[in-house]
Amino acid sequence: MNKRKVYVLLSDTGTLLTKLIGLFTGYPLNHASIAFDDELREVYSFGRKRPNNPFIGGFVKEDIRSELFRNAPCEVYCFLVSDEEYNRMIQIVKQFESQQHKYKYNFIGLFGILFNRKIERKYAFFCSQFVATVISQSGVQVVDKAPNFVKPNDFTESAQLHKIYQGELCEYKSK
Repeated sequence: MNKRKVYVLLSDTGTLLTKLIGLFTGYPLNHASIAFDDELREVYSFGRKRPNNPFIGGFVKEDIRSELFRNAPCEVYCFLVSDEEYNRMIQIVKQFESQQHKYKYNFIGLFGILFNRKIERKYAFFCSQFVATVISQSGVQVVDKAPNFVKPNDFTESAQLHKIYQGELCEYKSK
């Protein structure tokens, strides 16, 4: 059986929201994304739809070479999945992408984490919730929590994920 690599990118874009989230988590990397290629050309998450407006958020395909990400401190993790699990993840992301106009950033869900209360909203996700949802809906278990309770640092504690890079995103070279 063939194994495929999937990547989880944790970063600190230095935005007000990531700084605020960092106050509550106590961790420096507070943005999570998922990627399906080792050069991180196909990177997906929930975040800003417009670089200059933090209040308009939703499903985004991220450009790690953009000004927002280029010099961001980051960690890149990878894990192996079957071809079937990989294809399911791709399909889940493509479904989000095809209906992206429906999705919003789940600011309210962040309070759910803070107060340990399950807050589910049909068309709203925060970044780590989205990444955990894509992974878990494909049948893969990397974090032992419901997606709406997953914080970016939870991925660092997963035995299935292996850190392959730490440093500035602009210095990342595929392995």
